[in-house]
Amino acid sequence: MPGKFYVGDIVQMRKQHPCGSFEWEVLRIGADFRIKCVSCGRQVMLPRPKFEKGVKKVIKSNAPMEENSQQM
Repeated sequence: MPGKFYVGDIVQMRKQHPCGSFEWEVLRIGADFRIKCVSCGRQVMLPRPKFEKGVKKVIKSNAPMEENSQQM
């Protein structure tokens, strides 16, 4: 799922975390992504290609207002 991601986004990953949750919050963006499990709070660093391949959908976007209005 190629696309733009923002700090604060909540994403659904394809694989389930051992705690049972599929939802992760994006904490850092760059060559590596730092994500935090919404359920248990565990933080993980993933390389960009692995993160983008593992994202199923964006549940809650934290995009700036200008970009939200342009998409409608």
